[in-house]
Amino acid sequence: MSDANTRQAEALRIIKSKVGWATGAGLVPIPLLDLAAITAVQVRLVQQLARVYDVPFRADAVKRIVGVVVGSGGAVLVAAPVASMLKVFPVLGTFLSTFVEPAAAAASTYALGHVFMQHFESGGTLLNLDPDAMRQHYYEEYRKKHNEPAATHEATVAHEAAAAAA
Repeated sequence: MSDANTRQAEALRIIKSKVGWATGAGLVPIPLLDLAAITAVQVRLVQQLARVYDVPFRADAVKRIVGVVVGSGGAVLVAAPVASMLKVFPVLGTFLSTFVEPAAAAASTYALGHVFMQHFESGGTLLNLDPDAMRQHYYEEYRKKHNEPAATHEATVAHEAAAAAA
């Protein structure tokens, strides 16, 4: 297996792991603390991907980049903050947010991971990324993950890992 395939397989493993952690972070019952937990998972995701691709990591730069790419508006990304704020309403709000926020956190983390994986694979660093191009790719990946049934997603991840190992 080539070095590029090994890196891609490791990157996909990291993304899959962090999607699970982000989903769990979306279940944190305290408004805003859940969003902080999701952001921490996403920053850790980028840190681990940067290590796989030998890219220098700066937490302050990544937090700004994640904010620009993930938090740059669009109705598709309003789900997690709205779900977080629903938690202030006892019972019904907590119940509704339990379905929305983990799915939004998973889709967001999946998209962010794939965006950074592609950027790092093409030789990019944290200093030379194009925020507009990353944002567009992020939205495409987000929609792909958010609209994909769970069984299809597992098959896609398995296929990507098998292709990377080949």
